[in-house]
Amino acid sequence: MDIDLTKPLDIRIVQRILPHRYPFLLVDRILEVEPGVRIKGIKNVTVNEPFFNGHFPENPIMPGVLQLEMMAQISGISLLLCPEYEGRLALLAAIDKARFRRPVVPGDVLLVDAEVTKMRGPMGWVKCVATVEGKVVCEAEIVFALSTQDRELGA
Repeated sequence: MDIDLTKPLDIRIVQRILPHRYPFLLVDRILEVEPGVRIKGIKNVTVNEPFFNGHFPENPIMPGVLQLEMMAQISGISLLLCPEYEGRLALLAAIDKARFRRPVVPGDVLLVDAEVTKMRGPMGWVKCVATVEGKVVCEAEIVFALSTQDRELGA
């Protein structure tokens, strides 16, 4: 993939890497990346997000499971930018040590810092921390299985 990694990656480049699309694409920009090592990305949380209609109408809070998905999408980009994994899917295999520290609400800018801690064949382990204005809102260790596009799951 011909991408200049010395500059932030905008949404058009993110969409070249990830198969996700609205309303499930939860990445707005990648600020920094060292493929297979670390990544820093953001999600701008707006009141227009469809999940806020029901979670909760009078007190909108971003669901924790979507915070984890957002961290997984950002982390997955770091792995998918490695030449040996180009064109694969980063499938969520496990989540460990997930902790939610503060609510995430419309207007927040979620900043995710993720570090790849281990690679073993097509499996990757990533430690993620999401912050809003410097305060930790969510953290987790995420495990990925890097599959080929035919999904290697009986397709």
